[in-house]
Amino acid sequence: MFNKILIANRGEIAVRIIRACKEMGIKTVAIYSEIDEDSVHVHMADESICIGPAASKKSYLNINNIISATLVTSCDAIHPGYGFLSENSKLVDACESNNIKFIGPDKRHMEMMGNKSEARKTMIEAEVPVVPGSEGSTNKAEEALKIAQSIGFPVMIKAASGGGGRGMRIVRSDKEFIEKFNMAKSESVSAFNDDSMYVEKFVEEPRHIEFQILADSYGNVVHLGERDCSIQRRNQKVLEEAPCAIMDEDLREKMGTTAIAAAKAVNYVSAGTIEFLLDKYNNFYFIEMNTRIQVEHPVTELVTGIDLIKEQIRIAYGEKLNISQDEIKIEGHAIECRINAEDSSANFRPCPGQIEGYFAPGGYGVRMDSHIYTGYTIPPTYDSMIGKLIVIGKDRNEAISRMKRALDEIIITGIKTNIEFQKEILNNQHFVTNEIDTSFIQKKMSL
Repeated sequence: MFNKILIANRGEIAVRIIRACKEMGIKTVAIYSEIDEDSVHVHMADESICIGPAASKKSYLNINNIISATLVTSCDAIHPGYGFLSENSKLVDACESNNIKFIGPDKRHMEMMGNKSEARKTMIEAEVPVVPGSEGSTNKAEEALKIAQSIGFPVMIKAASGGGGRGMRIVRSDKEFIEKFNMAKSESVSAFNDDSMYVEKFVEEPRHIEFQILADSYGNVVHLGERDCSIQRRNQKVLEEAPCAIMDEDLREKMGTTAIAAAKAVNYVSAGTIEFLLDKYNNFYFIEMNTRIQVEHPVTELVTGIDLIKEQIRIAYGEKLNISQDEIKIEGHAIECRINAEDSSANFRPCPGQIEGYFAPGGYGVRMDSHIYTGYTIPPTYDSMIGKLIVIGKDRNEAISRMKRALDEIIITGIKTNIEFQKEILNNQHFVTNEIDTSFIQKKMSL
């Protein structure tokens, strides 16, 4: 097994990876920017090293500095977490050049599946159902408009290299297409330095369903069931569940088998997520593959009992999967609420600042993944997510009740958070009765 792993990330995911490594007897190195010197992950790791100033481009996105830190601390491998460089093939290249193991897929898979238009082509060839749309990418608005007109409105414009809801626009008529295309392209260039866009049919009132997969280098691929990620705001996930409450065994088997086929079509190796849209008639369509660990991975861990970070590390080291598909059982129902430092009453404006008081909820079936503590100052430089509250119950109703109780327990003072907004979701009758789709927040909540 690896002797020492450098975690090329920060915040709660860095803490999560360090905990898994400690349980596996693997030493860890934390990297941090100058503004993150007092972050928990810095103190939890066996070693820590500063890699630059606060700006991400000069620290957490600085490949040269990260590789240098890995070499100077004699690490065998790098775990990228999610975000930052987790799906950046240049980091994979740099690892290979310096005999460092990247804990994730190889460069070819990352580039193929990370580019949405290329992933779409690959899935069509593998006979995986996809949303009708453009066969390749384009950066020309007039060309994209012709594609949209041939598909039929409404359509979704997406950045080929996008993620996190950036570079995306819904367009309902040709009159607004050019303007929204150019807006999305400009956003894509700013966020991803890529002006490649593609167009697909907008599926009305779908659920966003993703299947967690694990694939080793010996051709073994399994899925760990699905997550329902339909509760979104501006294409950013807010709350996730596992399993999907409308999923029966036949549909789960059909979608799970398709997810495995999608991974096998590219000989994928590592943990990954196959994402689908599921319409009201139970038709499902591939939309993308994430070639990394997901923010919402804990809900899958709670209903399957499988530690996904440990599995990622074992696969990267070259071990075979030690579990078969028929051994994977889904038990109970898990819900995750993302806890963000933001003011939901002021259009969700980020609220960095010092935490004056903090108390984490506990009790049976409650898990809090976070990097905050009393006195910690949330920097204005990075994402506003400061933790994930996850619960499990014997069924969805118990999970909802437990999450409400846990949200009532949590104390975070000194800054504003979205905790009250999460309570509004859980108390919404449409959510309780499972009448949800990706437009839930927009249509069913009074913002």
